[in-house]
Amino acid sequence: MKITNLNPDTDIGASAWFVELEGHRVLLDTGIHPKREGSSSLPLFNLVQKEELDAIVISHCHHDHVGSLPVALRYFPNAHVLMSELSYYLVERVLHNSVNVMTRQRDELGIKEYPLFTHDEVDDIEPRFQGFKYNREVDWAAFRKTRAGFPSPTLEFCDAGHALGSAGLMVRGQKETLFYTGDVCFHDQTILKAARFEGIKADVLLMETTRGNRSLPPGFTRQGEIERLTQAIERALERQGCMLIPTFALGRTQEILALLALLMGQGRIRRQPVYIGGLGRVFTEIYDLESHRTHRQNPNLQLHEALNLIVLEKGQAEKMRLTGGRIFVITAGMMSENTAAHTLALRMIGDEHQSIFFVGYTDPDTPGGRLRAGKMGETFLFSPSGGEVTKRCHIEDFDLTAHANREELLDFVGQVEPRAVLLGHGDAAARHWFRERIQARHPKIKVIEPKPGEKVEVEVG
Repeated sequence: MKITNLNPDTDIGASAWFVELEGHRVLLDTGIHPKREGSSSLPLFNLVQKEELDAIVISHCHHDHVGSLPVALRYFPNAHVLMSELSYYLVERVLHNSVNVMTRQRDELGIKEYPLFTHDEVDDIEPRFQGFKYNREVDWAAFRKTRAGFPSPTLEFCDAGHALGSAGLMVRGQKETLFYTGDVCFHDQTILKAARFEGIKADVLLMETTRGNRSLPPGFTRQGEIERLTQAIERALERQGCMLIPTFALGRTQEILALLALLMGQGRIRRQPVYIGGLGRVFTEIYDLESHRTHRQNPNLQLHEALNLIVLEKGQAEKMRLTGGRIFVITAGMMSENTAAHTLALRMIGDEHQSIFFVGYTDPDTPGGRLRAGKMGETFLFSPSGGEVTKRCHIEDFDLTAHANREELLDFVGQVEPRAVLLGHGDAAARHWFRERIQARHPKIKVIEPKPGEKVEVEVG
């Protein structure tokens, strides 16, 4: 088995793994790097462009895993595209939104390479997408002739519990097996239940390491963190200012909306409108429509019925009064420039009556990251367009991650019992933690950290 890391950088970026197995070839994920611009954000497709690819498999529809799919299909025009059934309902909307964002960045930031693909291109490739139910074993190279004496390997999507449609990928050959975690969550969230990876065994484990550099404090529980957020929301509403929760459109938005719906239903907070972004509303409707296909908690909770959701219109964030305890759950978790989250934050930061709550990861080099790092009363550069601001509003952080904690992933390695573990989707410190712990607990397991563009050959015996 040969595996090439096509991520152009050593951190969490453009996830893409080229796997050669028993004469067949599959590409696992086609992400785009969130901290790079233009063609430098793409996976290193040029390293494998001369190879004949059988299939592209998508683990889930976050941009760092699917954002370069149309570009990948230029390199591999004969490849089929496979994903979970639930991702099938999301992927077109994600890619069309990417075109809109890149077009805006071209016009506002002068990035001439954008958009990297067009709306027409997304429409043209759509017939090649295939969606499959969880736990169904399918041939992914059956349309090719038998190669090297081996028939097509099989693929099985396993519910990863990370976001709607997320999947771990089990690849089975005649003699070799590989399991790719994608992004996985081993604990229940407000809507989605934990990953269903029970009984998985594989020769090679390709594993995310996102939280390898983060330990849980003593006594931490997710339910305790939710209660802490609930009390913070109650205090924010009592101040009669407004409350901003910046989120990502797919997954985190719906989890926070579900929490608000439950709190309103319990009488913990008063019923009132919740302001959201347009893309967040689209994905929320899909969460509702596909609830019967989803392994979830509160299966009868329909967010569009339980909440009065109002989509912010263009320019509204700049003009509306920030009084009366308004609640904003706005996409753009990093508070990137030229977004409603950025505009609202800029108006709220200097006002002690306002509240901003972070419920997910924020890159330190983004406006949101700088806001989190700033000290109360300190003046700092929020963004080039926003300039310097003085931090006076209420800022709080809550650990409601949709990624597995590191101890859970370490236990999962013991369950899978692989001959080799490949570490990806994490920074150097995160991967280092896993390497040391895996080697200490499982000295017979080979631990590999493929560098960008590096091909490794794994002997499975």
